Amino acid sequence: MGTSGDIIGRYERDEVTPSVEVASKLADVLDVSLDYLSGKTDTLLDSATLGRIMEISVMPEDDQKQVFLVLDAHIRDYKARKAYAQ
Repeated sequence: MGTSGDIIGRYERDEVTPSVEVASKLADVLDVSLDYLSGKTDTLLDSATLGRIMEISVMPEDDQKQVFLVLDAHIRDYKARKAYAQ
């Protein structure tokens, strides 16, 4: 990443704050989003998941609706299985 271990330690101890460029590189190395790295979200989205979301976002609206219908069905079924397992 081009940053020394001493500097990384200072980031971890909140002694200094990395620049946006360094934070972006660090997020890439750790395969997490900048929001996750900065603590703005606790949802861990890896680059593969983010890539899929980006691919969906450029699809025509009708195709997006179809993808979301399938996802919604899987999420609904997962929640139902989880509820019945308890």
